Amino acid sequence: MANMHQFDVVVVGGGGAGLMAAMNASKTAKTAVISKLYPVRSHTGAAQGGIGAALGNLEEDSPDWHTFDTVKGSDYLGDQDAIEFMCHEAVGAVYDLEHSGLPFSRTKDGRIAQRPFGGHTNNVTGKPVRRAAYAADRTGHMILQTLYQQCIKNNILFYDEFQVMDLLVVDGKAAGVVAVELATGELHVFHSKAVIFATGGHGRIWEITSNAYAYTGDGCAVVARRGLPLEDMEFFQFHPTGIFKLGILITEAVRGEGGILFNSKGERFMLKYAPHIKDLASRDVISRAMYLETRAGNDINHQRFFYLDTTPETVNKYAEIDGRTRPDGTPYRVTAEEIMAKIPDIADFCQTYLGVDPATQPIPVQPTAHYAMGGIPTNKLGQVVIDEKNSVMPGLFAAGEVACVSVHGANRLGTNSLVDLIVFGKHSGLAAAEYANGADFTTLPDDPTDFVREQISVLRQGTGKEGFAHLGRELRSEMFDNVGIFRTQESLEHAVAKVQELRERFKQVKVVDTGKVYNMEMMQAWELGNMLDLALFTAQSALARTESRGAHARDDFPARDDVNWLKHTLAWMDGDQISLRYKPVVITKFTPKERTY
Repeated sequence: MANMHQFDVVVVGGGGAGLMAAMNASKTAKTAVISKLYPVRSHTGAAQGGIGAALGNLEEDSPDWHTFDTVKGSDYLGDQDAIEFMCHEAVGAVYDLEHSGLPFSRTKDGRIAQRPFGGHTNNVTGKPVRRAAYAADRTGHMILQTLYQQCIKNNILFYDEFQVMDLLVVDGKAAGVVAVELATGELHVFHSKAVIFATGGHGRIWEITSNAYAYTGDGCAVVARRGLPLEDMEFFQFHPTGIFKLGILITEAVRGEGGILFNSKGERFMLKYAPHIKDLASRDVISRAMYLETRAGNDINHQRFFYLDTTPETVNKYAEIDGRTRPDGTPYRVTAEEIMAKIPDIADFCQTYLGVDPATQPIPVQPTAHYAMGGIPTNKLGQVVIDEKNSVMPGLFAAGEVACVSVHGANRLGTNSLVDLIVFGKHSGLAAAEYANGADFTTLPDDPTDFVREQISVLRQGTGKEGFAHLGRELRSEMFDNVGIFRTQESLEHAVAKVQELRERFKQVKVVDTGKVYNMEMMQAWELGNMLDLALFTAQSALARTESRGAHARDDFPARDDVNWLKHTLAWMDGDQISLRYKPVVITKFTPKERTY
């Protein structure tokens, strides 16, 4: 028999969204956090540059400007009611973090410091605005540490190194989860009134990625196997500045501090693609520009990378050309010491992995798979949506990258991932606790672990003709080559067929390790199954969308098509196929128009 636990609210995932949800749920409900990692190792820690909020600490700003920039950045696919809610809530959320102990970088007079970020503008002048509140280049890490300390203070119970493998659904309601304890191999049933998924994204399905090894899409896969839809899976953001070949993120804040992108000719090539905002254009715009420069033969040494120059000589030269000033109106000039003080971790990464000193040498960068705009559909309260009519499943919630509110639409604006997880993490936690306090525990089936035992049995009974590591490499290569920055019908059809082939071959995988203690072979094989499912969701959704919008760029359909495609994709697993339906985008204030930067 499995180990049994009972809580009002169970949070799956211990990153920023999960900790924020748990902290707020625990105010009125008995709450537990289940995580396959120790919480402070979660991928939120990789968010470097800042959290967007119109504090106006250094210059005029407004939550309404933040709202418009987010709508525009989403290529008008984001739901505008949810975006407005998030951007207005962001200001209070940042001050809540400050009051909880987060050590933000400060101005000379003690206010929270802010820096420019791609796509964030003064809506009157069109120039970049300082909106990203930051803690050097460790903002996400500091959020994790702060929230974890608050959760410990609230006596939240943590089940670390537990892998959730199934969602329990009884009479159409969420009733808990089933997890395997990695240290023992034993199954645990967490019986609850409400479940919040906050398991992060699925960025490990691509070869070059900024995502941690744990980012295998577990939450989305578990929910999809229970017959629930996923939303807008065709939209996955490629960040333009990952370390060459490694994909390790070089935060947008480096360009916010004055870094300039150059091609093999020494040209500041973003002048051609975004003449007004240049190197601080939206991520999808810059990533596509890099692709086009590569196709034109302007990449460095024809190796598909470019230079990001942060040396004081370059920063100061182009700051003068651009007429950039400090908040007090004086010319913007930097020293090597100032640059290193603002990006200490980035400097360390570059020196460790490349032998490059950013104060004296340009950094080789290339686009890297970065962020999932799609995921489990939710409303503003984090309630999981189960159809195109926005019906919800009672007791089931999601927040963070695993969820699709949709505030990011077709392309996420930089800094908004942290805004998303703080705002919607908070409200999903509050809503889940409120629901739990008005609900009863459902009666579970005789053996709620049956489906998990079946999944484990299948992995043990394969023929052994296929190895999961090799299949994983094939998957990542296929997705990067054919479902990457630019897509065509041919490449997407190839990807769909290849992923279906890999899913069939996956049935032959056999887990050889029969041990129970930290059987990571078993867990990695199971995670590969998750990634194969989500790759099929992604490729098939992308194949159906015959337009270019945000991070979904089709060479064969280069224009955005608002007449036919201003709508969200809802996708269900249907055996070995994906069935698709659609629902409208919520438009309130901003009529879709062409994006220019």
